[in-house]
Amino acid sequence: MASKIFEGVKILDFTWIGVGPVTIKYFADHGATVVHVESTTRPDGLRLGGPFRDNIPGNDRSGFFANFNASKYGITLNLNTPRGIEIAKRLVQWADVVAESYTPRPMKKWGLDYESLVEIKPDLIMFSTCQQGQTGPYREYAGFGNQGAALAGFYHLTGWPDRPPAGPYGAYTDFINPRMGSLAIAAALDYKRRTGKGTHIDLAQTEGGLQFLAPTILEESANGRSPARMGNRSPYQAPHGVFPCQGDERWIAITVTNDDEWQGLVHAIGDPDWAQAERFGTLSGRLENQDALEEMLGAVTAEWDAYQLMYALQSAGVPAGVVQKTSDLFSDPQVAYRKHFWFLDHQEMGVHAYDGPSFRLSKTPGELVMPAPVMGQHNEYVYKEILGMSEEEYVQNLVDNIFE
Repeated sequence: MASKIFEGVKILDFTWIGVGPVTIKYFADHGATVVHVESTTRPDGLRLGGPFRDNIPGNDRSGFFANFNASKYGITLNLNTPRGIEIAKRLVQWADVVAESYTPRPMKKWGLDYESLVEIKPDLIMFSTCQQGQTGPYREYAGFGNQGAALAGFYHLTGWPDRPPAGPYGAYTDFINPRMGSLAIAAALDYKRRTGKGTHIDLAQTEGGLQFLAPTILEESANGRSPARMGNRSPYQAPHGVFPCQGDERWIAITVTNDDEWQGLVHAIGDPDWAQAERFGTLSGRLENQDALEEMLGAVTAEWDAYQLMYALQSAGVPAGVVQKTSDLFSDPQVAYRKHFWFLDHQEMGVHAYDGPSFRLSKTPGELVMPAPVMGQHNEYVYKEILGMSEEEYVQNLVDNIFE
């Protein structure tokens, strides 16, 4: 097999929780040597987030943390000591890329901000990502992707018009920003390859989220119209929603974008009399009568098995998909064919599933090379083999609680 595309790239990873770890994992899965830095006094907060293996909490039992940090080496280092900072700077000199996801204050306090590090490594590439970026009046505003999605405007748009906002599931901006962050780092690596120069990448997660609302922002700025919550509906398609099927909490998503798809839907569900009504014959009519349309369609879909209905509609050219539970994904034939899930033997949790690379490079495919580290799992390897510490120096740092 050809060497991986980022083989030889060395990344020092101070990131934590979501955006940073996922961004850097793309490189780890594609050949980069990544060292993830934590402290036992302040572990990566995602270690405290479930689900935990066998529902037993513990720093080394979080499937959430494990999924975001596979393929990385893991070390512990106390950055609140002069010796710890000295060792961190030695690691910086080893690295091609330094990544961090704090607000600006902590890295500056430790002397590990870009302005300080570029003095000891002029060609450094540094990736900084936090909620509001490195500059501006709100630069110290810390938060997670839930707040980021709210600040970016997603919560105003998601939910039902007669209820409070019900934002997109989870820490939304944590899951969309890594795509931009990884591309920026790849571009910086290419720039360094061509010019020998480094750069500082400042990704503000709220601003990154704004990119995904460009049509809405244009609607307001160009036309003076501010879109509001519509539930599952669309101003351009009908029916457009999620409808009940047989069984407990089984649902199907259906979207009809034109009259041909409407006719396909009607034929697939057996040409019911109500669907022949003139008011449903055109898109404008369906949009004007969505309450009645959804009620009648939901009564029909409730009699169907979700998967049988999905296949029937797809065969008729109608966009439709079962609302799958997490457990459904492990038996999904498409996901299985693509070999999405990887099963790795974690030191504490044993064998369990990890998400594999989300894209395939034809000549240099990525792979998960090892499970996520338990706390400090690779201390000895990194400090002795990468930094070249002697046994005496390594042991003394253990005694002095530097590697904690």
